[in-house]
Amino acid sequence: MDFLRPATWQEALAAKAAHPEAVPLAGGTDVMVEITYDHRRPRQLLDLSRIAELAAWESAGADVRLGATVPYAHVIDHLGDELPGLALASRTVASPQIRNRGGVGGNLGTASPAGDAHPALLAAGARVEAESVRGSRMIPIDDFYTGVKRNALAPDELIRAVHVARATGPQQFSKVGTRNAMVIAVCAFGIALHPDTRTVRTGIGSAAPTPVRARTAEEFLAAVLDEEGLWDSGRPVPPSAAAEFAALVAAAASPIDDVRGTAAYRRHALGVLARRTLEWTWRQYRDERGSRTCA
Repeated sequence: MDFLRPATWQEALAAKAAHPEAVPLAGGTDVMVEITYDHRRPRQLLDLSRIAELAAWESAGADVRLGATVPYAHVIDHLGDELPGLALASRTVASPQIRNRGGVGGNLGTASPAGDAHPALLAAGARVEAESVRGSRMIPIDDFYTGVKRNALAPDELIRAVHVARATGPQQFSKVGTRNAMVIAVCAFGIALHPDTRTVRTGIGSAAPTPVRARTAEEFLAAVLDEEGLWDSGRPVPPSAAAEFAALVAAAASPIDDVRGTAAYRRHALGVLARRTLEWTWRQYRDERGSRTCA
């Protein structure tokens, strides 16, 4: 196995162009586990740890730009107000040691349907900045996941950054696992309210071949909030609407039976998560709206 260690971003792109099969290595929290258990034996590893710009983040305008190797710990410590859903998801990742090494870029590169960052990124409407020696492009998160552990990157492309819109409303994330830490999600759910556009976005993890949105549930809830005047009044979401939203979220999944849980359990759990996170986000929206009105 060859170990490629570029010192600059341009060197990394050149190495990836010369060796399209090279596996990028940043935190190593996924790749090294696969190598250790002989699930993967790449011909080359492309170490990105020396490229300082990939570990930087910036908040300018409406977006936060996260370099590909920014660790989860930095998202938790510095971006909880701007990216609350992603910060909540980051808190559920493994252990403190792994949160200090692993990051969103690696989660995207691996594209595992159980990746904790994916539901939050889908709910927030993130975009992935991909680049090669041929140029750069922005990939909407909705188009990024193409199959089980497959993504839309070309063989010579690398993830340079992830662009996530700063939250304009409450966001939540929750997952079910066999224990509280160091666990792969049985299922996970993220929701984001976007009062500026009066829309709702969701993300489902570990309950389909790829991370997915519950689009019918989103459209239903957005219509209820609009038609009932709830965005303006802040009145509670009717229990019947919350129950229908939960049912539509569960219906959007296509889970399987495996060692971590049955398909039926995953659907049931997703409905529970959807109902709870909707309650939490709407309560926060009402509280914040009330504070602004009083001020």
